[in-house]
Amino acid sequence: MIEAWNSNSASSGLVWDLTIAAVVLTFWILKEYLDSRKWILLISILPIFCIGVSCGLSFFLLIRSFIKK
Repeated sequence: MIEAWNSNSASSGLVWDLTIAAVVLTFWILKEYLDSRKWILLISILPIFCIGVSCGLSFFLLIRSFIKK
């Protein structure tokens, strides 16, 4: 798998892009958690690294919208 990620510059760039997005999203979730102390926000870190950044971001925004109401 790692060999496939580094097979060409396009796939390597995509891996770096998604890695940076996952790390930044994780920091954003942690900041939101520290501001609100709502532990349920931390659950949205799991889909980021288990499924993908797009699923984790959508899940985080969904949880956040229910908490704000």
